[in-house]
This record gives sequence, structure tokens and C-alpha cells, in this order.
Amino acid sequence: MARIPDAFIDELLARTDIVEVISTRVPLKRQGKEYSACCPFHDERSPSFTVSPTKQFYHCFGCGAHGTALSFLMNYDRLEFLDAVEELARRNGMEVPRETQQRNQDNDTRDLFGALEAAARFFQRQLEGSDKARAYLDGRGVDAATRAQFAIGYAPDGFSALKDALGTDERRMKLLDRAGLFSKNDRGHTYDKFRDRVMFPIYDRRGRVIAFGGRVLQKDDGPKYLNSPETALFHKGRELYGLWQVRQANQKIARLIVVEGYMDVVSLFQFGVKQAVATLGTATTPDHAELLFRNAPDVYFCFDGDAAGQRAAWRALESVLPRMKDGRQAFFLFLPDGEDPDTIVRQEGAAAFDARLQQAMPLSEFFFQELGKDIRLSTLDGKARLAERARPLLAQIPDGAFGDLMRQRLSEITGVGAATASAPPPAKPLPRAAAHRSAGNKPSLVRSAIVCLLHKPSLALALQPPHAFAGLRLPGVELLLELLDIVHARPDITTGVLLEHFAEREELPALQKLAMQELPGDENIWQAELLDAAHQMERQLLQQRIDELQVKQRNIGLDEADKYELRALLQARVAR
Repeated sequence: MARIPDAFIDELLARTDIVEVISTRVPLKRQGKEYSACCPFHDERSPSFTVSPTKQFYHCFGCGAHGTALSFLMNYDRLEFLDAVEELARRNGMEVPRETQQRNQDNDTRDLFGALEAAARFFQRQLEGSDKARAYLDGRGVDAATRAQFAIGYAPDGFSALKDALGTDERRMKLLDRAGLFSKNDRGHTYDKFRDRVMFPIYDRRGRVIAFGGRVLQKDDGPKYLNSPETALFHKGRELYGLWQVRQANQKIARLIVVEGYMDVVSLFQFGVKQAVATLGTATTPDHAELLFRNAPDVYFCFDGDAAGQRAAWRALESVLPRMKDGRQAFFLFLPDGEDPDTIVRQEGAAAFDARLQQAMPLSEFFFQELGKDIRLSTLDGKARLAERARPLLAQIPDGAFGDLMRQRLSEITGVGAATASAPPPAKPLPRAAAHRSAGNKPSLVRSAIVCLLHKPSLALALQPPHAFAGLRLPGVELLLELLDIVHARPDITTGVLLEHFAEREELPALQKLAMQELPGDENIWQAELLDAAHQMERQLLQQRIDELQVKQRNIGLDEADKYELRALLQARVAR
């Protein structure tokens, strides 16, 4: 997909009022120059979510959520980047720039979506006219409302029902083929891929049909489930069946329940458990894990209790572990032999199924239970083996309390690292943007300059490159220079967009805190402070070079060029 120019994103965000975007979704209350609310991204009783109209930036002091109007739409409405861009562009009457080739691809993509939607409507009409398909769903207890909610249909028996109905010309035939709705035999003859099956449309995150799953009516009529092949629109390792319906049914998704089959999702919904999704005939992938946690903080994996279910659960854990940021939780529920969520919820009801979820095994417990299955932890050898198995997996957990507690638990079980487990960890070097302070607790010059820029990025234009303090060896100078360069390249940039440049960088948390600090005074005072900081850093750079030459003089002596430079620097210091 063609890359959207940075200049367009800047203009889009410049035209967007972040307060207007957020206030349509979250009730904001004015507090001085800013707005506040209870954070929509985590549960809290007192407001810690702040929106700044001047900086076009939001930040939660509780969970750390932050960003621009664009990232808010991605996180709150759970949109992909391009979808969020298109939403903001539509609100502002702007057209997203695309190359001619990209526009042609977009038209082709729209035609594919149209073909799949037409197929979905065809299958629904066929269900209305098929006694045996309706009898099957009646027998499974799927009511009319649920059938409509999931747009369940029926693919007729025979080899050309869909082909005859929709493949009216060569172009339509090619579209249906590329949409994964046809198969070909050895002689090259094209025929319907789905035949005599109950059809479950699979939707993308914008509610568009991208594929189908088909279930046989009789056990011996081929594979139980048949999914669409991978296409330009459908990648099974990135999609979850039912996620669209979950998002329609829940204003706020507190949890997601991952089950194995279409009917499990459908039945749970019908009985009031409206947070169920299913992987599409594949193990839980890293893309699935990212998608799950983007939509909900708590994820429950529901598997059979047999060996296959245990293996599926472990594969899910391997995908989830590197994404276990603080605030996220994963649980594993293993069902009795011969049972699945469909049968359980019909026999016991939604309340009983929810009670089972409340007893689900936390990821931490499942992790150590599985790793220690064939190990004798009563021996030193066994404890060493568990530590050896666990360490590379634990290293994948993002920095934070959860990772620390998992490593602490390993020490408790094995004793490995126990001697140092209670000692405070060695201090990590602060990021370049950290709030470095002098001995008198006064903010450093670099920190002061960075704070001024974060509050009013256009102040950078008062400092023209090349910057005379560029060689100064102080923490944060390189970052300050980078900030200055970004603003000079994009003079109208806002605080929110400036911070987005550091979205994947270690400096981001410190920059966020500095951006949200109260800064006394006004723009004129901030500019004076920035210019004064730059002037003082130039003096420090001059002194830094004098010190270098004087050290060299004491150690090995100076040549004529060095002596001339030192005299000039000393004179310049007096003049300043």
C-alpha cells in the first residue's frame, strides 16, 4: 500500500480539533486550559486522562495512554492506521493522497469487497429456501436473531449454484475466483468451492465481508469446516471470527474469550456471552495476540482439556508472552473431555460459563505448570533445568511489573537468583530525555530547553542551525538537536505530532511527562528561556574545549595550532 506523505498527516492533524474528536466518545470536563475525564483505556474512579487543545495531545497519568487524534481513533475505535487517517480526512473534507497505481488498486479492492458481499447475500437467500439447512440450525438451537446477527447462510449442493448466480461474465468470474469462492479440478474446470454447507461470513474490522467458513451438515461429507483460502483481503493468521460482532455489541470491551469454532462463538453470543471470538482454523499467532490486546485488556483462551488443547494453549502463550505489557492479563480455561463452549453454555447457561471463566488459570500459573511437567523440582538438577527453560521465555516479556514478578516467581521456585532477588536492581541509565537536574535540584539547561520546545515547538525557529552547542557532551543534547531539526523541517508541527516521532523510542515516557508538566509564564518567557539556555550551553561547550586543551597541555604538550586555539578560546571566554 502506498505510503501517506508525512506532510499530509501534519496538515490533517493541524485541521483536526482533538477535543472535538475525543468529546464525541468520552465526556470531557474543562479544567483551566485543558480538559479531563476518566480514562477510556483503563478503569479508574478519579480522572487522570487529560486532553490539551493547544498541544493537540492526550495523556493519561494513570496508564500512560497518550497520542494525537489519530492514535486516539486507532486505540478507542480500534482502527488500523489507514482507516483512522481516512476517518479524520472524511471529517475534515480532505482526500487522502494516492498514486494512480494505488487508486487503481483501491478500485480493484472495492470490487473484491463487492463480490464477497454479493456472495454473502446469495448464501443468506439460499438459507431461507433450504429446509435441511434451517433444520440443521434449528437442531443446533440457533435462533433467527442470531442467524441475522452473524449473517449465516447456506451454500447449495451442486457445483455451480454460486457460479451460475453471480458469475454472469468473465470479469465477475475472475473476481469471484480471486475472492476464494471457486476451485479448479485437474482439467482446469472451475466450480463452487463451498457446497452443501452452512456458511459463516468472516468480517474485517470495518464490517466488510473478507472470507467465509463453511460447516458440513453431515459428519461424513468432507472436512468439518472449510475456510476460504488466503486472498488479497484475507489472511487467516491476522483475523478473528466474531470480532466485528463483539465490537458492535460492546461499547467497552473488558475481555475477549478465544474459542475454537464458529458455532462456539455463535452460541455464546446467543446466550449473552458477547465477547467471544475464534481463530480461523489456525493456532493463535503473534498477529492474533496483538489484535486481541488492542481490543481488550483481558484475554481468556478456552480449549479442550486433552493433549491437543494443552498444545494449543501453549502456542497461544508463546504468542501472548512478548505482548504482556503491564495492565494486560491472559487466562486459560480447559473444558471437560467431550465438551466445548457451545455445549457448556447450552447445558449450564451464561452465568455458569462465566463462573468457569472466573476460575480460569492465570498465564503465570500455566507457564510454570507446563514448563515443570516432566521435571523433578525436588532436585537441584530439576530446578536448574526449569530455570534454563524459563529464562529465554521470560526475557521476551516487556519491561514492567509483570516481567519482574515472573522472574521473582522463578527465583522462588528454583532458588536461582534468590540471593539477588531481594536486592534492588541496578540503576538503568536514564533516557536522554530524562529530567536531569543539577545538585541544587534546578533543572538542567538541556531539560529546560526540551520542556520549552515540547510546550511550543515553533520556538525552535528562534534558534537557527547550525547550533553552536552541538558538540557539548551533556545528557540529552543529541535529543535536543533532534527535536530542533524536526521542527525546522516541519515548522507547523504540534506537540502531539512531535511526540509521535518517538513512539517506539526509549525517550518517549520521559518526553510525555515533560510535555504534560505545568510551565509557568507565556510564550515570550519560554522563548527567552530557550535562547538563554542555548547561550549558556555555547559557553559550556567553549569551556569543554578549553578543559580538553589544558589536559592535553599537562599530559603531552600543545603544538602551535593548539596554543593558538587555546589563546583564542580564553579570549572568547572573557568576551562572553
